[in-house]
Amino acid sequence: MIIGIDHIELIVRDAEEFVEFYQKMGFKLLRWTEHHGRSAELQLPGENQPIFEIHTVTGEENPGINHISFRCQDIESTYAALTANGLPMTKPKLSDTGRKNAAMRDPDGWRLQFSDSQRGEIPGNQEVSPA
Repeated sequence: MIIGIDHIELIVRDAEEFVEFYQKMGFKLLRWTEHHGRSAELQLPGENQPIFEIHTVTGEENPGINHISFRCQDIESTYAALTANGLPMTKPKLSDTGRKNAAMRDPDGWRLQFSDSQRGEIPGNQEVSPA
């Protein structure tokens, strides 16, 4: 089942500006990925801190919180349990972040995501430094 908050995805005007801002607040830049064209993952120091995933606004998106992702010990069993409880959600699938995710909307339409707990290395992604 759910074991914590995995990440909070923020859509911003300028990802590099926001990365610099959060680094000044003490967040550690974990990596840049190709997710959403280019995303940064940042995290406060310490055990079990949630990650902020930041990408620049594109297309029809609006700046703000895109979704909150819950960390799951096993995404497949979480999917089975939640759908058995009558909650409609997408089937888990491998994303370009290198992990399996599933998603649903809460009663007001906010997007919730569920992610495998393991974060592996993603070939072709940049560690720490922006391009």
